[in-house]
Amino acid sequence: METTEMEQSMQWFVFFKDQLLLKKEYTTNGENKYGIPHGVTPPVTPAAGCKIHEVTLTGGKKVKACALGQPVPETEEWVMTGLRASYDYLPLADYQAAGKAFQILYWDSHSRFCPVCGTPMEQQTPIMKKCPECGNEMYPPVSTAIIVLIRKGKEILLVHARNFRGTFHGLVAGFLETGETLEQCVEREVMEETGLRVKNITYFGSQPWPYPSGLMVGFIADYESGEIKLQADELSSGAFYSKDNLPEIPRKLSIARKLIDWWLENN
Repeated sequence: METTEMEQSMQWFVFFKDQLLLKKEYTTNGENKYGIPHGVTPPVTPAAGCKIHEVTLTGGKKVKACALGQPVPETEEWVMTGLRASYDYLPLADYQAAGKAFQILYWDSHSRFCPVCGTPMEQQTPIMKKCPECGNEMYPPVSTAIIVLIRKGKEILLVHARNFRGTFHGLVAGFLETGETLEQCVEREVMEETGLRVKNITYFGSQPWPYPSGLMVGFIADYESGEIKLQADELSSGAFYSKDNLPEIPRKLSIARKLIDWWLENN
């Protein structure tokens, strides 16, 4: 049977844990360039028993995803890099596709057994498993979190969370709880983490955050009242900053940076 051109150009998102396999390429000037491997079969051998997943991206494009049992040593052809770090090497569309592929693989490895009765789950569709014993269905979960830029005059609130990797300062963020709206979540998280009250809460945008399966929902809000009292187990520092004395801020891959850049452009 002949292989179609579409099948030949299928991209393969191959992971070992959160490390993504990249194919080394070179520009006409001999500079390093990296891309997602493609072909009919996996570029390297998947882990024993690993399922090969077909992942449908926004717009309908289909790609393949699979997991490895061990990392691929760096060679002249291949290199592995962290999913987060791949943002610096890949086109945005490929980075976003890698994020979705990783979320599917993570879900698959964390949903092998029914949480109701313990029976091995059976894959029914690319994004649904069903228990053959009790009928329970499982889908890739999405953990929703808010993130908010708080304005006070010509300043914004920036905080350093204890779980940040690095010394940069970001924005107040936290997970949505059952029974609350996104706006209520903004109010609660800001009060819990900083002791401040906010008003004029406005939606900004959202971003998938595949670390491992989140959705960040961005808001803008104005300071209303209160003095900063940091939640010590969450934040190590926090203050209002003007555009002239900003500390180190998040990298461009995050919606936090998009919010801060929007504020800088409009102030």
